[in-house]
Amino acid sequence: MKPLATTDGAVEVTAALTPCVGVCRLDDRGLCVGCRRSMAEIAAWRSLPDTERIRVMRDVLPARKPR
Repeated sequence: MKPLATTDGAVEVTAALTPCVGVCRLDDRGLCVGCRRSMAEIAAWRSLPDTERIRVMRDVLPARKPR
């Protein structure tokens, strides 16, 4: 979880939006066997807005069948 400071100085904690399950190994397609993201997607993940992260986790990753 990452803490976020609010304008009144309070600290709010939010859960990180990530499909990572801690099984970090690439398959023959170059996709992580745990989360099914490519290396480029993993590298860019921190800079994506939450709406894009949700779209990828909801629409893109489930369509990638494990091998």
